Amino acid sequence: MIDRLVREGAGYPLDSHAARLARVALEELVEMPHERLNLPVSNDPRIQAIANALVAEPADRDTLKDWAPRCAMSERSLARLMVQETGLTFGRWRQQLRLVVALRELAGGASVQTVAAELGYESVNAFITMFKKALGSTPAQYLRNATMGVP
Repeated sequence: MIDRLVREGAGYPLDSHAARLARVALEELVEMPHERLNLPVSNDPRIQAIANALVAEPADRDTLKDWAPRCAMSERSLARLMVQETGLTFGRWRQQLRLVVALRELAGGASVQTVAAELGYESVNAFITMFKKALGSTPAQYLRNATMGVP
């Protein structure tokens, strides 16, 4: 299905077969189980514990310094382990987690205000700024482009 959409390009009519395929693909993405979302995690139990806690509570603001004693490690060792195991710094990993959660919730029909609050942002504008900086468009623009098949 994705192969077909790629061949169609972005300029297909909204009432075309390609548009219907795009809508089905997006609906299927919304229905994906949470654990199948692509966020780099490792088999290391310390990284898994952090990941599980932040997936359960994405608004958690604990820093790497806060997590280090819980993992029985120094902050520097935990920072190195995080990069080694996930390829991302802790801050970047947490931002990616929040983006994955945001996309899932927005695609499921949640409002930007609700998602911003769920992720712990103090204001909707702060969430929109982060989203736009990371993905190049506001949440509304991103979703509109996704449903229209615009890359």
